[in-house]
Amino acid sequence: MNYLKHTVLTTALLLATLISAHADPKVATVDMKKLFNGYYKTKLAQSSLESRKTELRKEIKDMAAKLEKDQTDYKQLLDQSSDPALSTDEKEKRQQAADDKGKEIAKARSDIEQFQRQAESQLADQSQRMSANLVGEIQKVVADKAKTEGYAMVLNSASVEVVVFASSETDITGTVLDQLNAGAPIDITAPATDATTGGSTNHP
Repeated sequence: MNYLKHTVLTTALLLATLISAHADPKVATVDMKKLFNGYYKTKLAQSSLESRKTELRKEIKDMAAKLEKDQTDYKQLLDQSSDPALSTDEKEKRQQAADDKGKEIAKARSDIEQFQRQAESQLADQSQRMSANLVGEIQKVVADKAKTEGYAMVLNSASVEVVVFASSETDITGTVLDQLNAGAPIDITAPATDATTGGSTNHP
């Protein structure tokens, strides 16, 4: 049994248990994707990610610029080492300098590749941590709202595999989103986008 089927079955069993435990259970729905995208802290987190991405890109660009200069110097040294106007000793010195520069270039290339891998991993980890924290905050507000309103269960209407039908009368997305954004700065109004892809965020 795959994870999705297990999740659907678990949710169905839990719903059945709650229904049997309550004479008249109240079940609400909430769109977690809409809450995540509309939460002002999501926009702040994505802005932070984008700033960090810009910083890393600049570092990589600077490293690449230095590598390009080293490659130019390497070519010049090679050309000089074969210059017939130079003495044998001088040619050997230039050749040795070219060999040393070649080793520096090889190391620089390796360093850039390693830095890029680490940067991508760092951004992915940061994005995952931020998403997990934001989802946790949203879930807490949903849970508090459900307890206050006396709901036995709140289903995620963004998950079509679990929710077959959801009435708008039982949807509490709007009220939860208003509560989440109650302390938002005035200028945090635009829809949030995914900093890692440049498109709209797609989280549960």
